[in-house]
Amino acid sequence: MPHRAHLFSLRIGHALRESCLNETYNLQRLSKDLLAGITVGIIAIPLSMALAIASGVAPQYGLYTAIIAGFLIALTGGSRYSISGPTAAFVVILYPVAQQFGLGGLLLASLLSGLILILLALLRLGRLIEYIPEAVTLGFTGGIAVSIATLQIKDFFGLSVGQLPERYLPKVEALLLALPGSHWPSVLVAGLTLVIMLLWPRLKTPVPAHLPAVLVGSLLALALNHLGWQVDTIGSRFSYVLADGSQGQGIPPVLPELAWPWSHPGADGKPLEWSWAMVQALLPSAFAIAMLGAIESLLCAVVLDGMTGKRHSANSELLGQGIGNVITPFFGGITATAAIARSAANFRAGAQSPLAAMIHALVVLLALLSLSPLLAYLPMPAMAALLLMVAWNMSEAPKAVHLLNTAPRGDVLVFLTCLLLTILFDMVIAITAGILLAAVLFMQEMAAMTQVTDITDGKRVRDAQLPAGWRVFKINGPLFFAAAERIFGELAQLHRQQQRSGEPLPGMILYLDGVTVLDAGGLSALLKLMDQCRHAGVSLWLADMQQQPLRTLRHAGVRPEPGVTAWFPTLQAALERAAAPSDQA
Repeated sequence: MPHRAHLFSLRIGHALRESCLNETYNLQRLSKDLLAGITVGIIAIPLSMALAIASGVAPQYGLYTAIIAGFLIALTGGSRYSISGPTAAFVVILYPVAQQFGLGGLLLASLLSGLILILLALLRLGRLIEYIPEAVTLGFTGGIAVSIATLQIKDFFGLSVGQLPERYLPKVEALLLALPGSHWPSVLVAGLTLVIMLLWPRLKTPVPAHLPAVLVGSLLALALNHLGWQVDTIGSRFSYVLADGSQGQGIPPVLPELAWPWSHPGADGKPLEWSWAMVQALLPSAFAIAMLGAIESLLCAVVLDGMTGKRHSANSELLGQGIGNVITPFFGGITATAAIARSAANFRAGAQSPLAAMIHALVVLLALLSLSPLLAYLPMPAMAALLLMVAWNMSEAPKAVHLLNTAPRGDVLVFLTCLLLTILFDMVIAITAGILLAAVLFMQEMAAMTQVTDITDGKRVRDAQLPAGWRVFKINGPLFFAAAERIFGELAQLHRQQQRSGEPLPGMILYLDGVTVLDAGGLSALLKLMDQCRHAGVSLWLADMQQQPLRTLRHAGVRPEPGVTAWFPTLQAALERAAAPSDQA
């Protein structure tokens, strides 16, 4: 039962306890954690900055997220190999919030989402992820990937475009109109960065592709800027003002400061005013962030379980994600969740425990304090190319193509619905519509599986010598609201047809050994059939009921009614009773 205990347990620091306290932890395992943490920390530095920029805020806030949330979630969560920080999945939610409410609103929404995640953990809802169909997941992640890729066109081609429209189609139109004005130095830097990322894996080295790609792109941008061909960089795009009034370009080389999330500037550049109206305005976004964070973090944990053979605690992981997202905004960090690519790299680098993720956070902190002047030289086109690769990887295009080619028509419809709604409207709408559509299609399929068959002429029934006019029907499948009305309606229609034709129908036996479920809708349809039989003088006998239908009838107070309904433990018992002389029946 240890696996089941992991599913429903809720402890702060579950993964850390399991890997470091309940198992032998020695210097050898620590050295592996140290190496993995350094490796993933180096990977996370440019990614965290790029994802913060894509989310509509300055790059240092992505580093703050990797540092604070990356450390806290590893310390308090339930998945031993997960690496948390800013992720591409959040971009389509965070960017509109940042545009409408500024950094302060984004931090407040992140804080609210953390509280929702903690509530989900306390309610033990961690395993609800299992009820989200793969077609829904692939649809909205594919839609997010398309949206992220679209946002990178501006910096990839060095386009002179103002603030892009909020809706997708007008956004694409604005980019297409600006495309003739592409800046060839930016395209050169972005193209070279992208080509290196595509070709580097063929060398089969342990060095991640985006590190040499961004380094070469930065050197090329530096050379072009030196020759007078200006390529936008983090240093030219972003600036900061320190507490002592000093100013600088790029990223401030200081520790994140503790401050109220709403004390940061809103969309108008002034500190956000705390109010209940503001909270109400941000709650829909906060709920969307929390739901996506839960899905991403638990999907990541499931993937890691498959890679490692270990088991995560879903509710403890949600609790850790909630704690991280509640505390991180007080240090300027944006929303965080587990990142599948960085977490997989963490395991492949030899990680043994959550200490690797905590070390990764410390590596990012060290880079912030010591490498900020160098990070200012990172070119924006190279960051755009990096995010294009991130978008491609998160889209899981091969898996989506396989689904389109092999899945049932209903799954394809769900996938395309989620994909298009995510791109054109909103991820929350897409997930809601996708789950509802998947549920309706599933119920339709289940209802179609429920069938009623006339077995009166079967050998087993024929040998029992039933009285004239009696019929025996076998029902297979769940009698829930979507199927029961049709099944019992068919039986009632048969009775009416026999009445019109002058053929008597003194009784029916329903053989129910294949009925696993009888819900409220099924019960209502069955009671309606009983009432019709009562008025028509037709006996209705139920034979061989399973435990759930029998329990439902008893709970509803339905009892056998002499002369109308009777219950039998087996079909044979019902047949013998029907064949008995009338004075014994």
